[in-house]
Amino acid sequence: MHLCSAMADQNFIDYVKICCRSGKGGAGSHHYFRDKMNAKGGPDGGDGGRGGHIILRGNRNVWTLINLKYRKHVIAEDGVNGSKNNRTGRSGKDIILEVPLGTVAKSAETGEILFEITHDRQKQILTPGGRGGLGNWHFVTASKQVPKYAQPGEPGREDWNILELKLLADVGLVGFPNAGKSTLLSSVSAAKPKIADYAFTTLVPNLGIVRHRDNTSFVMADIPGIIENAHQGKGLGIRFLRHIERNSLLLFMVPATSDDIAKEFHILLNELRLYNPELLDKPRLMAVTKADLIDDELKEWIMPTMPTDIEFVFISSVTQQGIMELKDKIWTYLNEAIPPQEHDFSEEE
Repeated sequence: MHLCSAMADQNFIDYVKICCRSGKGGAGSHHYFRDKMNAKGGPDGGDGGRGGHIILRGNRNVWTLINLKYRKHVIAEDGVNGSKNNRTGRSGKDIILEVPLGTVAKSAETGEILFEITHDRQKQILTPGGRGGLGNWHFVTASKQVPKYAQPGEPGREDWNILELKLLADVGLVGFPNAGKSTLLSSVSAAKPKIADYAFTTLVPNLGIVRHRDNTSFVMADIPGIIENAHQGKGLGIRFLRHIERNSLLLFMVPATSDDIAKEFHILLNELRLYNPELLDKPRLMAVTKADLIDDELKEWIMPTMPTDIEFVFISSVTQQGIMELKDKIWTYLNEAIPPQEHDFSEEE
């Protein structure tokens, strides 16, 4: 098993608000050529340099926005003024901020999504620097051979922006608190999420790389447990629901010891529908966890009560029962684009 990331509670930051001030452009020069042979030469003022940009760059080795948590103001360098002999001023130094894949940049004032970073080393300008001003030689005309002015540089911009992380993973684990999500992740990958016998042990998402057959692998994301009315902010609310928006497959997890497995699954499914109906378009699979706590007789009694609108596997992360079968099914779903089954919510409303 190979570790992708085990995020410490205090280190996982998925939301920051920063003030970005780009550099202003350098002014164009209104210089005139002079030497000992020519006391009144023509204009030779160079252009001003561009102000520094503030740029986001995707980095597959970064998993959190913690490097920006305490950096509320990001200020880029101004461009240098143009000079004689048509010399263009130096551009201001760009500020490059390394961010995790899955980072969404938004305007803090309007909420408008500016862009998303989804690829390693992908660059996007968050706040552009001002353009450099034109030197006086640009303004020479037939009727004005000696222009006495040049163009000033454009001012930089100062924007408040929001950076929001949506984890990029192949499989997202969805379940109530204490359903065995973290235990599964720790048993199939090298991730080390916090595990304990109480609700909301997991307070931040965890990622793990799951090895499969023939040196293949996929990424699994464990998010804090969902409770009924999570879409209204209950429990840990919608803060972490956005992390499953980019998952290719949703793996619902319900304990075999639950009073009503089908009911728990339908509550979870309904919470996702109320948060974002598009989540129901994703392929889904169910793992019935803690299967080592029930015997064959109880399992036979449970089977007729299982939901009919989702494929399921009985698993035990402790005894490894059903784990390879689950990984095979996940791999099939990820590579064959199996559509989700329709679910009728009208009966529940």
